[in-house]
This record gives sequence, structure tokens and C-alpha cells, in this order.
Amino acid sequence: MKIIKSASLDSIEAIAIDVESTFTKGLPTFTIVGMISTSISESKDRVKSALLTNGFKFPPLKITVNLSPSEIAKKGTHFDLAIALQIAFYDDKKVNFSDIFVFGELALDGNIKDTNSIFPIILSLSKKDSINKVLVSSQTAQKLANIPNLKIYCVNNLSEAIEFIKTDKKENYLYEKKKLEYKTLIINDEQYFYDTNYLEDFKDVIGQDMAKYAAMICAAGNHNLIMEGSPGCGKSMISKRLQYIMPPMNLEEILEKAKLLALDFKEVDFSPIRAFRSPHHSSTKSSIFGGGSSNAKMGEIALSNGGILFFDELPHFSKSILEALREPLEDNKILISRVNNKILYETKFIFVAAMNPCPCGNLLSSVKECRCNEIEIQRYKNRLSEPFLDRVDLYLVMNDSFKDNKNKVSSKELHENIIKAFIKQKQRGQKELNGKLSDEEIKKYCILDEESLNILEKARFNYQLSFRSINKVLKVARTIADLNDNEIITKNDLLQSLNFRRR
Repeated sequence: MKIIKSASLDSIEAIAIDVESTFTKGLPTFTIVGMISTSISESKDRVKSALLTNGFKFPPLKITVNLSPSEIAKKGTHFDLAIALQIAFYDDKKVNFSDIFVFGELALDGNIKDTNSIFPIILSLSKKDSINKVLVSSQTAQKLANIPNLKIYCVNNLSEAIEFIKTDKKENYLYEKKKLEYKTLIINDEQYFYDTNYLEDFKDVIGQDMAKYAAMICAAGNHNLIMEGSPGCGKSMISKRLQYIMPPMNLEEILEKAKLLALDFKEVDFSPIRAFRSPHHSSTKSSIFGGGSSNAKMGEIALSNGGILFFDELPHFSKSILEALREPLEDNKILISRVNNKILYETKFIFVAAMNPCPCGNLLSSVKECRCNEIEIQRYKNRLSEPFLDRVDLYLVMNDSFKDNKNKVSSKELHENIIKAFIKQKQRGQKELNGKLSDEEIKKYCILDEESLNILEKARFNYQLSFRSINKVLKVARTIADLNDNEIITKNDLLQSLNFRRR
């Protein structure tokens, strides 16, 4: 019995699947078994039509195709090509499918199409070293070209796929890989990519020098940021420009971002611009965190992994969403448990939020009068709990004055400083940037001089800082020290960090 290798997604990870078949005498039927979805069941008609329109006779036999292992639920139209090849070579005992994985959806005329699930499947298999050769369509091959240590053979239709299996000169179908055309850095023998095309530039933001400085610290060290200020003072403008000045990405991060885009049914993008997700405050808890009883789907926090999760009008998000955010913000991962499955997502995103100082928004305004009473303001502030706010590294209160509009800093200038700080962090041997350091790594990298130690002790007593708050202060101070080109954290670095703590 001949076996063709393929694979299926189980939540966000891929599982290798063997496509096997038998052809026996009896009433002509075509059956696909192996705990299959409707999309796989429908492939019978696509496969039959593709074979007949390309001059192949459908065998008048009882055909049974099995997708093994059978206890795993399988879905996707990418099994079409593997099933069609099984039938096309049903009477050829010499053919050898070897160790090539086969993926592709068949059109009725035999052309091979790409599907959103193929890229994440092959990337997942590649990370586990379970795949080294793959046969796909030309469209899919373009997406796979950046996956390292993978031989990609591409065909356009079913006839070409059959010729590929027959021929000994498989090199003629080999897809030529292309390099990513972005600016690069090489640090400790690892390559990082970055883009200098700023679609939205910080020079458009008038004034708000302190907010721009906070944004630079936020991006340089992957720190969480909340901005509080009157409507129209520039909170959302700053947030939307953050993704273009984020630190460089290595190939693994770029591929992971592309995988999340594919799973979200978006166009796959291999640019080193990090993800930016901005859900509305009316979004449900399931849409933010992911859910589903049988087929669990990713939420916004999983899709923003490695990028930015932006909450505008923060206090208007439901209390349950804000409190549930505490775990992914602290542990950088979240476990979604359902009756049928349990899925662990990485959540190494930067949390950025914007909020008004009061319900009417004019409490801090220099030109408008606030219409809220003390009870309304307090009720508005109480929507954000202390444990939630304790997980925020940078808290900034913005004014609505534009007198300091002479200093127009551009995204290019900010990005250059961030890249310098990024290089310092990587040269120290840090796997994670400062904002995501563990307790042990904080002790190793966040070293204070004697004067700074005394200041931190006084701040701990005066501001009643928790252990978590002290660690946040140290991590922000480490990033400020990197931006100031200081080897250890100085008094000035620490005082600036304390200035960004919520009072």
C-alpha cells in the first residue's frame, strides 16, 4: 500500500497525516474516512472532476481513502492533491512517493490552489524538524520560500504533479528561494531585519515631547504603556506610530507573524513591521482571549504576539476583560481550557492603552470645563483595579498644550535610538528585551550603583511599591540606561523610571 504524507492543524500546531488508499472489486464507490470534516468530504467531487478533465479514467472500483491516524480530527481542503495522486497511481506498483509532503486544493479543471492553512502547517512541521521536502502550488511556494532548511517543489496543476512523481529529474521543479530585501543587523551570529519606511511618522505629532520619549522607551524595551489625557491630545496618534519604530525582528519572529496572519485568514506578510491589533471596547471576552467549544479560535491577544495590543478608551472595556488580562501581561502566555481541548498561546505583546481622565474627558483640559462630579470621576477611575495597573510599566499623563511644538522629532530619529538600545540588549546575551525579563534576569542585568540603590529603597518606602512594581521600575530604568548608553543604571536613569510610575 502506497502512502503519501500530508498534515493537518490541531489548534495552532500541525500533526503529520498519512494518506493511504485501497482499491477493491465491488460496486464503484469513493469513500474518505479518518474523522474528517465537511471540507475534506467534499474533496471527492473536486478530485473526481480534476482527474476526468485532465484525461484520467476514474477506476470503476471500490475506493477507500484513509487519513491516518484516524482518532485525530482533520480539516482543510489541502488534502485534495494527495488524494488525487493516490487515485492517479492506483495501478502503478513501481511509483514511490518517498518522503515528500503533498499539499494543495484542486480546482475542478485540475489547477492547484493555495489555502490559508498550508503555510502555518508547514512552518509548524519545520520547527519540529518533521519535514524537509514539500510539493505545493507555485502560489504557496512563494510563501514558503523564507522557511529555512526546506526543499520546495512547485507545480501548477494536477498533470504537472503527476509528471513530477514520475520523473527522476525532480530538480527541474525546485523553487528558487529569495532573500528578504530589508535592512539587516547581525548580532551574535544572528540576523535581524528592520524597515525604514514609516507609513505614519512621529513628526506629525505636534508637541508631546514627554509622550514621544515614553513611546521610545516603550518600543526599545517592550514595556506596557498607558497614556491618560484629554481627547485630541495625541494618544491614538502616538500608539498607531509605535509599530513602525519597534525593534528589528529575526527570521523566526517574521515567520511567526506570518503564521498568525494566515491563521487569521489575512494576506501573509513577511515585512519586519510588527503586528498591531486594536479591538473595539465592545468586543466580547472570547474575541479578545480566544475560545470555542470544539474548534478553539485565537483571540486578539494571541494574534498580537510579538507586536502591539492597543486598547483605546481603556475604562470602557468590561471589567472581566481587564482583569483577565492580568495573567497574559504577567506570564506572557495564556492557557485556554475547554471540554474538548486545551491550548497554550504565547502573549509576548506590548500592551498600549489610551484613556480620558474623566467621563467627559475635560478634567485635564486647559480650555474646556469638566462637567463631571467627584463621584463620577471616582467611579470612572475605579474601573481599573490596582492589580491591573501594577502590571503597567509606563503611566503617562499628557497635557493638551502644544507650546512645545518646535521640537519635531521624526520616527527615523526615534527608531535609530531604539535600534542602538536593541543592540546593547542583545550583546549582553539577553534572549528577551528588558520589559520581558524574568526575576533571575533582572538580578543579572539590572545592576544599580550605590546611590541608585539608596534612592530605590526610599522610593519603595515612600510610594509603598510592591515587589512587582520594583521590578517594573528596574526594567524601565535598564531601558533608559541603554538609551543613554550607560553600562549600569545610574541615578538619573532610575529617577526617570520612577517618574513614569502611577502615583
